[in-house]
Amino acid sequence: MSPCVVIIPAGGSGNRFGGPVPKQFSLLGGVPLLHHTLRIFDAHPRISRIYPVLSALPEALGLDWPFSSERVQPLACAGPTRAQTVLAALQTLQPIHASDTWVLVHDAARPCLSRTALDHLIHTLQDDPLGGLLAIPLNDTLKRQNDHTCVAATLDRTGLWAAQTPQMFRLGSLLEALRAHPAATDESSALEAAGYAPRLVMGESTNLKVTWPADLHLVQAILEARHAHRSRI
Repeated sequence: MSPCVVIIPAGGSGNRFGGPVPKQFSLLGGVPLLHHTLRIFDAHPRISRIYPVLSALPEALGLDWPFSSERVQPLACAGPTRAQTVLAALQTLQPIHASDTWVLVHDAARPCLSRTALDHLIHTLQDDPLGGLLAIPLNDTLKRQNDHTCVAATLDRTGLWAAQTPQMFRLGSLLEALRAHPAATDESSALEAAGYAPRLVMGESTNLKVTWPADLHLVQAILEARHAHRSRI
């Protein structure tokens, strides 16, 4: 299988989250949220390099960076949007990694990705010509609001999935797609706009993304439950 590297966009300000620091540096069990996310990939044997993408290097940002794995190499090229951040990272990595290298892009604030889900994604896509993403089918009834925050319509959820991360594509094709479609909201939508059909890989409902402060309690409960389970084995 081609090598796998991970890009973690981590330069956002987390405006919806609020708080004294960007959400990816909020403490969870005394450790920055981003570090929990880095550990997932640093523990996986198929991952060769992990690139958290910041607005500047940790020392320039005045951040405590005790994560010392040689596989984790911060990049200081984050842009104002996710697509621009990932594109800048890919352009930095293009001279270093072959165009067929698998690139897994993962949200910095999604620290509950399980080893099972990550294994499933890599195993499912390792021979795929394009790549794909973790996602889960929508179960809730969907409503569209009107201008008065009332229900305007009930939407058909048949065939609808909620996208998660990681999203896994070849470096060369992802770079080309993001250059052509810089307004894409995620990597899959850039490939879709380029005419491709990324593969949907079943994810897990526990692969939550921290958006609001209350979400920290949910992810901490998930991580503590997993730790307790491993301790009993």
